[in-house]
Amino acid sequence: MLALSHYNSSSSPLLPALWNNSGGKVEARLAVEGWSKQGNFTFVEPTTSGVIVVILSMTLGIVSNIVALFILVNAYSLQRRRSKATFLLFATSLVITDFVGHLVPGALVLRLYLSGGASPEDLDSSNGMCQFLGGSMVFFGLCPLFMGCAMAAERCLGVTRPLLHSSLVTKTRVKVCLAAVWLAALGVALLPCFQLGSYTFQDPGTWCFINVLSDTEAVDVAFVALFSGLGLTSLAVALVCNTISGVTLVMARLRRQPGSHHSTKSHDIEMVVQLVGIMVTSCICWSPLLIFGLMSVIHSYTQTIGDNLLNYKTLLVMGVRLATWNQILDPWVYILLRRTVLRKIYLIAKCQAGLRGTKLGRWDPTSYHSSEKREVDHV
Repeated sequence: MLALSHYNSSSSPLLPALWNNSGGKVEARLAVEGWSKQGNFTFVEPTTSGVIVVILSMTLGIVSNIVALFILVNAYSLQRRRSKATFLLFATSLVITDFVGHLVPGALVLRLYLSGGASPEDLDSSNGMCQFLGGSMVFFGLCPLFMGCAMAAERCLGVTRPLLHSSLVTKTRVKVCLAAVWLAALGVALLPCFQLGSYTFQDPGTWCFINVLSDTEAVDVAFVALFSGLGLTSLAVALVCNTISGVTLVMARLRRQPGSHHSTKSHDIEMVVQLVGIMVTSCICWSPLLIFGLMSVIHSYTQTIGDNLLNYKTLLVMGVRLATWNQILDPWVYILLRRTVLRKIYLIAKCQAGLRGTKLGRWDPTSYHSSEKREVDHV
């Protein structure tokens, strides 16, 4: 989504001019406090190391998404199974969304960072760049969560009800589902345009997000509750669906008798493992921001933040930084949790643990090839 930067809070480019005024220290302190109340942050000077961190983070995210996109597009072009093809269509769309969501807001944050952050005249909530950046963060935040939920539901149906899945899930319907996901996320992101919530500059003035700390109103609480509620619900649904899919696959493997020609499809295992990886990554990266944002806006609206304002600012910045890593780590799920990599991990684990002859030994990688061959012949 974006890369937040490190600042040197000990200096500010605005302070020297203030200290030279005839009012002296008192005027300087009052001016800084006044600006701080307007935007709820202090003006600080960026450091060179912070710029390097931002650039490296953006580069890592862009490279990771491009590599994952190449792998997924290549797999999609060679895929003959419809169930796998629909999953790859979802996955490719997710990586593209992550790529754009890392590039666009990240470029805006870098621009603000290099310019020294927002100036006092930019603190107006109608600032165009702030509105676009805040909306981008909400849109590119909800899209991956919605897509992860839709992918988990699709795989759960494919694993537990394969016949129903084959009759209901088509490439056309997947594309309609993707369009609905993008439109739903866009609809939420555009709510401030109808005075249903607002976006404001956040401490230290290099990024914009939903107003959760300063002069919050009932509509701000409702907006944050909607954003966090949708995100947490998506994670919960994905958790339930992936758990059902995983348990179903494990039980099917354990029930299989030795020498039986019926085996769980290897591509189902691969897809569920990847979905679990996406779900775990999303939960770790997004839950803090969704929870911290909701806590902050509730306490701000009830005027109970008080002396804990700095703590809430810190928690919010930490939450956004973690959310940023989601778009960097998601591509590595597809890069590292492919079937070839999983097969090597399984063989190493089997040799180390001596699983041959046990029930877990039925997870024989040779069945991957046989099940795939039978499916291709059937097609």
